[in-house]
Amino acid sequence: MAAAASFLFAVYMVLSTLCGSLVTGTRSFSIDYKNHCFLKDGKPFQYISGSIHYSRIPQYYWKDRLVKMYMAGLNAIQVYIPWNFHEAVQGVHNFTGDRDLEHFLNLANQTGLLVILRPGPYICAEWEMGGLPAWLLQKPNIILRSADTDYLEAVSNWFAVLLPKIKPWLYINGGNIITVQVENEYGSYFACDYNYMRHLRTLFRFFLGDDVVLFTTDGNTDKEMTCGTLDGLYATVDFGTDTNITAAFNRQRRFEPQGPLVNSEFYTGWLDHWGDQHAMVGAQKVSRVLGEMLTMGASVNMYMFEGGTNFGYWNGADHDTRFRSVVTSYDYDAPLTEAGDPTEKLLAIRDVIKQFRDIPPGPMPPATPKFAYGFVTLEKIGNISSLLDTISPLGPVQSKYPLTFEEMKQYYGYMLYRTTLPHDLTEPTPLISPLNGVHDRAYVSVNGVFQGLLQRDNVLVMNVTGQQGDTLDILVENMGRVNFGSKINDYKGLVSNLILGKDVLTDWKIYPLDIDGAISRGWPHSNSRKSVPSPQREPSVGPTLYMGTLQPNGLARDTFLKLIEWTKGQVWINGVNLGRYWPMRGPQQTLYVPGPLLSTSLPNNITLLELEGAPAHLRVLFMDRPQLNITAGKS
Repeated sequence: MAAAASFLFAVYMVLSTLCGSLVTGTRSFSIDYKNHCFLKDGKPFQYISGSIHYSRIPQYYWKDRLVKMYMAGLNAIQVYIPWNFHEAVQGVHNFTGDRDLEHFLNLANQTGLLVILRPGPYICAEWEMGGLPAWLLQKPNIILRSADTDYLEAVSNWFAVLLPKIKPWLYINGGNIITVQVENEYGSYFACDYNYMRHLRTLFRFFLGDDVVLFTTDGNTDKEMTCGTLDGLYATVDFGTDTNITAAFNRQRRFEPQGPLVNSEFYTGWLDHWGDQHAMVGAQKVSRVLGEMLTMGASVNMYMFEGGTNFGYWNGADHDTRFRSVVTSYDYDAPLTEAGDPTEKLLAIRDVIKQFRDIPPGPMPPATPKFAYGFVTLEKIGNISSLLDTISPLGPVQSKYPLTFEEMKQYYGYMLYRTTLPHDLTEPTPLISPLNGVHDRAYVSVNGVFQGLLQRDNVLVMNVTGQQGDTLDILVENMGRVNFGSKINDYKGLVSNLILGKDVLTDWKIYPLDIDGAISRGWPHSNSRKSVPSPQREPSVGPTLYMGTLQPNGLARDTFLKLIEWTKGQVWINGVNLGRYWPMRGPQQTLYVPGPLLSTSLPNNITLLELEGAPAHLRVLFMDRPQLNITAGKS
């Protein structure tokens, strides 16, 4: 191994001496096309970077994760900016708290890490709608990621807010951003609209200046590189451990004959969908391929280095042959776990990096302390239909036909559609979604009694019984918008009519549900609980809310919530939406609970929405380790 390391280092030193003549001068970052490298302050520079998403990590832990990345030997990080995270409502921008982008950039700068910035406007990232805000879909014919005038107007308005914030952080202006990506893997999108890419190039140059290095990233195919690249934007490629490195960089060379070799997304792991086996990539395979690329003089970004968590409703989805929602954990089998803990993969990567650059002295910071708080027994508050006064304070909108989430301007979470049965249904009668119009999962009740569910792509019919005039409630869950491919115009709710027997259902009352708002105001634990019946210990089937408290013990440590025998739903702790659980589908069995969410001295409020069926024991378990790799079956 020592002989191999010496050989790699010798090859690397030869390549380094060939790259660029030394130039003295002011602070600069540029491309030396003649000698095939980056120049930082006039000197040859190779970045060894890792992806981290501030939107998936509580602000409290940003510094911890950045220090661990720095101590692993990285000299840069790669960062996406999710547009919808900062402008969830059109024209209302949020850069505070966990959304404080400039604070994150400053922490990276203080840590000694350069930044490769990816501001989109589209980012993919297995993030809701690829980072695009759902309010764009209020324009029903909008063509996203194209020169569509409505889309370009929205993008231009967003960049007029975002990019002036970025400009002071450019390396050439005294900050730490060395390169900026334009769009994201655009060659994989059907539109292949060069006018759109030209418009983005103009915006970036207008707001950031002519000296910043702009680049594109695309998959390792000719088609993707053809549609994703543009003159004036440096073309880079992405690929994982199973790719022929030489062939991939030869493809980059065909589109970018001169300049540095760059793998902008070297995959250290992969994402999980509900029902998948947990994705894993071996540490030795990752470290071996990384060493080979660095030996070639390539700059490499590892995607991901720390994955984090899809808190709340921020997970994305894929739609190839069917709709597949991404799980809550974005652990990604990355070198740092979902909870930011170093792994054997990280140590193997650090050993490779040592061969190419000096790494900071001292030990790797340890894993954050964990604690198993044990079991908590919950109590039933009531089913969704009985709590509408509290969780839908604005009341319903009446419409002859169903309205989508977007038409109701409720972009995430859940909505309730209510109508009445038009006839007596003494025999089981089919309720049909003939045009596959349930986006994404519908929980059907008659007079508050759960009947079953409809599900996008694979459950389009179920049977209903009841009497004429009975209340038919359909709770629809948005399971995350498609983030990749041609189906990102992903409208949610009942996007087409339902048929009951031979009748098209009409005359709907549509309730936008603000469960998050009610919980953030202290409900249902506060003393002034409105519309909350006396809590009960009996479970029920169908969409039902439960509550409980984790008593303080003086510790506020990271923990993992396991929902043993619960089916599917959402959990909040102290008003914070941890995300979705679905242990019946797997592979994820536990939800990450960051320690800073917990109080050391006050009761910690747990609210749980179970959508299908709760266990008789009504218990949840706080563990000191995650379980992300058990695919229990189909539900």
